[in-house]
Amino acid sequence: MDFDTVRTFVAAAEAGQFQEAAAELAVTQQAVSKRIAGLERDLGVRLFTRGARGAELTIDGQAFLPHARELLRVSERAVASVRTGRRPLRVDVIASRVAPSGLMRDFHRAHPEIELDVLMLFDVDRAVAALRSGEIDASFRAVAAPGRPLPEDIESVRVLDEPLQLLTGPAHALARARSVSVARLAGHRIWMPGVVPGTEWAAYYDDLTAEFGLTIEATGPNFGSDALLDTIADTPALATFMGEHTRLVWPAGHGLRRIPVTDPVPVYPHSLLWHRDNPHPALATLRAHLAAAAAAPGGADTWTPKWVRPH
Repeated sequence: MDFDTVRTFVAAAEAGQFQEAAAELAVTQQAVSKRIAGLERDLGVRLFTRGARGAELTIDGQAFLPHARELLRVSERAVASVRTGRRPLRVDVIASRVAPSGLMRDFHRAHPEIELDVLMLFDVDRAVAALRSGEIDASFRAVAAPGRPLPEDIESVRVLDEPLQLLTGPAHALARARSVSVARLAGHRIWMPGVVPGTEWAAYYDDLTAEFGLTIEATGPNFGSDALLDTIADTPALATFMGEHTRLVWPAGHGLRRIPVTDPVPVYPHSLLWHRDNPHPALATLRAHLAAAAAAPGGADTWTPKWVRPH
């Protein structure tokens, strides 16, 4: 059913005159008559009777009118849902407790007038495909992982270098250290069941272990952060890495320690990705906000893999 025809029907019903409906729609009276006649043929009923007082709705026309109005309201909502600037800005933050989620919370506090849809896409290939299709407007990723160059139509900018910390239980040998050098971690078991082969963070930790001779164990099922914290708290032989901005809460009795890693400081590089031709006006606002909030890039005392794009 043609929406212009439905719109013409509603205008004629409300005006009570085909001539007035034509003036409102900026078409000829003949065009209004032809549209109404076509709609009547499609429906198989008479919608108007023409008389001295103008065009009056038949019983069938009266029955159809509220549904016609609803059709127009639905079509307007459908158009508004994808119209640039009218729909929410859709951003992938990977997971709810990691640094990108915090960056978006800060953005929302600074710009509460901008509607947001926050998504969590695990795989970088899935995220890039969603950017290219327009399913999402932006994604936070580490770029560019080995063997996964970004397509030419995907732009990126480094927005946060997040220092790694060592998380230990109270009985771990390093639990009382105020900081710990990367070299000092050699020989200690670092347990990270969330490091999934093929992910960008797996590539990051592969390079970290190769560079400094560390031992990262990704064995066992990943039951989530709560189970990880329980294990680290109860097992003196294990520690784990987490980003400085990762938000975790654990019971007071766990006695967990977050210890800065130094000499050099391993930093995880978070970049914002978007499609070159994305027209959403809030995307520029997000980029400006992240640029203003970004700390100065790490210097010679920090480490990232060689495949990470520079600032």
